[in-house]
Formats: sequence, C-alpha cells, structure tokens
Amino acid sequence: MTTSTTRPSVLFVCVHNAGRSQMAAGFLQHLAGDRIDVRSAGSMPGDTTNPVAVEAMAEVGIDIAGEQPKKLSDDAVQASDVVITMGCGDECPYVPGKRYEDWVLTDPAGQGIEVVREVRDEIRGRIEELISSLEGPSTG
Repeated sequence: MTTSTTRPSVLFVCVHNAGRSQMAAGFLQHLAGDRIDVRSAGSMPGDTTNPVAVEAMAEVGIDIAGEQPKKLSDDAVQASDVVITMGCGDECPYVPGKRYEDWVLTDPAGQGIEVVREVRDEIRGRIEELISSLEGPSTG
C-alpha cells in the first residue's frame, strides 16, 4: 500500500441516518476537524434528524441540528476509505478494498435522553479509537 497525501474518508451508515450515524459523523467532524472527510447516509433515510440525538449532542457542545438525513449511494461508498454500518443490514453495498466495520449500537429512535446519552458516549469512544487507527499514534 502506498502512502497517500489525501485525507482518509469515513462513511457512517444506518437505516434512517437520523440518530447513530449523525452522532458519529458529528463526533468525527468535531474531534478530527479537517483531517478526515466525514459522510453519513441511510438506507431508508428519515425526514429529520432525531431531536433527542440533537439534544444529547448539544449537551457535549456539538451541533447536529442542521444535518439532514441523506440517501445511501454507491458513489458515497466508492468515495470512502472506511464504511461503518450501524444496523442497515443487506442495504449496504459492498465494494472490495474498502475497510468495513459494523458497530452494534442501540437505536436511539423512540428512546429517552438517558438511553441516547449512553449511545452517544459509546459512539464517542469508538470514534476516538477510529481516529487513532486512521492517524496512528499522536506525536506531541
């Protein structure tokens, strides 16, 4: 594998692109800044981002209120180095050569803020591990 000067790209996919994938994209954008390209999509996107997920993220200083669920496309998968699924099952296209991870997370849809906070905190830990795996150990 050759070293590239381009930024790694991560795509988060869940069914509705309204909760888990939006929170994950929000954390990655917040913690990695412009060092990693971030995308999210859903196999059957909802109409709006889950308001409880928006509230839980706002509690940690991350605003995802303006995000809109997006339809998963083959182009989004092709353009990504890492595809992280969160329960979209067979709807996710498989592209050889991509790194795939499946994160088993509670679906925040219809859940109260306490449950969504737990999901949020679990996602944050996974995002920190993901950044470390993509960037290697920090020198500083």
